[in-house]
Amino acid sequence: MRLGFSTNSIGDTDPLEAIPILRGLGYTSLAITLDHHVLNPFSALLPAEISRWRCALGAAGMACTIETGARHLLDSLHKHEPTLVTAISAGRSQRVDFLMRAIDIAAELSAQCVSLWSGVVRDRADNDSLWDRLVSSLTPVLSHAASRGMPIGFEPEPGMFVDTLARYGQLLNRMEVDSMERSKSLQLTVDIGHMECMGEGPAPDLLSPWIGRLVNVHIDDMQACRHEHLPLGSGDIDFPPILEVLAGCTTALHVELPRQSHRWLETARQSAEFLRRARERSASTSHPASPPLVANHSVPAC
Repeated sequence: MRLGFSTNSIGDTDPLEAIPILRGLGYTSLAITLDHHVLNPFSALLPAEISRWRCALGAAGMACTIETGARHLLDSLHKHEPTLVTAISAGRSQRVDFLMRAIDIAAELSAQCVSLWSGVVRDRADNDSLWDRLVSSLTPVLSHAASRGMPIGFEPEPGMFVDTLARYGQLLNRMEVDSMERSKSLQLTVDIGHMECMGEGPAPDLLSPWIGRLVNVHIDDMQACRHEHLPLGSGDIDFPPILEVLAGCTTALHVELPRQSHRWLETARQSAEFLRRARERSASTSHPASPPLVANHSVPAC
């Protein structure tokens, strides 16, 4: 499993300038959150920005994923809105359009996947209506992703309509009824902190059945019932058993600590060292021949 970092955890620095610094710390992947100042899908300058990012990633030999969780890119007043479960159909269409643009950017950067989530329910619609909104909104997104050869990693998010691995399983069942092919194309992004927040445990046992669908991992520390991304080692998560389960994955493990963005370089150093130590403890107690946490990843230069 490769070691990665998230652009939403980089503050007061151009993320492009942070790429070689992170590579020097051992990071080989970057989770890029599209936003006003980072590969804005609606900017007239987007083609040039894609070229700059492709060159920077290629020069550093870093892979990437595309994240779509910017707080106010689509609505300057309402966080994360509109979503795939927004009551107004025009709002859902706006989110779908954004996600399709994100898929196109991801394809241009040879990204590993595009991550997305369902959204918060803000009206009193019944459960079946909410599932219908989500499935019907995801359908064109998944079709477009398939046409570009881009995996979609669906992330269960605390407070949203799909908030746990169990709810993700229900979504797969709904998509399978609608279309077996679309169900297969819908993969999984897991945030280890979210599992702790939602009381999903033991995490290693719950993760194991989903390894085959896992395309992206966000890692942070957290406490039960409190959705606050904490520096690694400062919450309640026991990381070595989780890393043992994830050891065989080819996806990246992206450190996601947005509230620590003002001290991103220190956070990046500390997180890399923490994960190396946790990985060593995991390997020493289980399978010493497991692949290392940090591995080289070749990306074509511009």
